[in-house]
Amino acid sequence: MANITASMVKELRERTGLGMMDCKKALSEADGDMEKAIEDLRKASGLKAAKKASRVAAEGVVLTKIAEDGNYGVILEINSETDFVARDENFLTFAKHALDLAYANREADVAVLLELGLEDARQALVQKIGENINLRRVNRLYVVNADQGIVESYVHSNNRIAVLLALRGGDEALARDIAMHIAAVNPMVVRAEDVPEDVLAKESEIYSAQARESGKPEEIIAKMISGRLRKFVAEVSLLEQPFVKDPDNKVVDLLNEAGADIVDFVRFEVGEGIEKEEVDFAEEVAAQANA
Repeated sequence: MANITASMVKELRERTGLGMMDCKKALSEADGDMEKAIEDLRKASGLKAAKKASRVAAEGVVLTKIAEDGNYGVILEINSETDFVARDENFLTFAKHALDLAYANREADVAVLLELGLEDARQALVQKIGENINLRRVNRLYVVNADQGIVESYVHSNNRIAVLLALRGGDEALARDIAMHIAAVNPMVVRAEDVPEDVLAKESEIYSAQARESGKPEEIIAKMISGRLRKFVAEVSLLEQPFVKDPDNKVVDLLNEAGADIVDFVRFEVGEGIEKEEVDFAEEVAAQANA
């Protein structure tokens, strides 16, 4: 049995980025053969990454990248299990690499991006950090050319909310202001007519049940439901919302003044829609100690 020295463990740790105990164990099992230890760790990484994949990753970052001529932009979300890891330099480097890859390939399919080399990098990061890491979603927006419109973005300072906006007409300042508004207010759609029928039906059902509890006549109830639906549609439609920096004017007023129109927008918020696990920290620590 080879003598496993601290310097050997240090070298393996530097070469793989893995934990000290994992490196020491690998060297012992490889009888001190550094290259074999690295190979064994690489073989094991897929299995360990797969085990961590079952753990909920609902923290992370959202990032955007815009073409210099303003006619194209990409937005993505990458998740980790904890906010601490979301601020880790290795995690942020991986996120930036994923963003650059999506941008360069004009690709919004997560599976395709993973096949372009991100999966190997993701598994290596899972091994190094010890948390599940997930490229959750990617999207992109275009305008035909910069003369006809502009793509702009807004990212909240903590990288938890990001918006990509395609604007026809107007300028960068207007586009950024509206993107910031979208980040703050979170509209569902651009225009009132864009609200899905199933959403309207669900809201109508709720308002109907509430109105009937009032005991008013059916014709009055019908007007109450209609009025509430109109209010709801105005609240979730970007163009009808009071502009966050000047509530006396609607977003549509800003656009009309500038002779501009919104083509589309994408808003990502870290972890939205992911069901988070409620973990008792004391129990978790106790379980790890027992293990």
